Amino acid sequence: MPKSLTDIKQILDSHLGQKLLLKANGGRRKTIERSGVLAETYPSVFVVELDQDENSFERVSYSYADVLTETVELTFTEETSGKMA
Repeated sequence: MPKSLTDIKQILDSHLGQKLLLKANGGRRKTIERSGVLAETYPSVFVVELDQDENSFERVSYSYADVLTETVELTFTEETSGKMA
């Protein structure tokens, strides 16, 4: 598991454009699962473009701190991928 925000950003930078499965804590024992493509990374957040047939909105963004604190879990679905919690 990455130990710093810069490690997480570097890993995500190397996976730009890849399909992923996103699991996010929705609060009150809810887990939100979505699939999409890692579209962009910024200094504090990353953007996922969601699959349109499954979701009512196009994009979501999360901070690298969400990944560090395990509020968001990313699993890349390409054959060369790995899991990032």
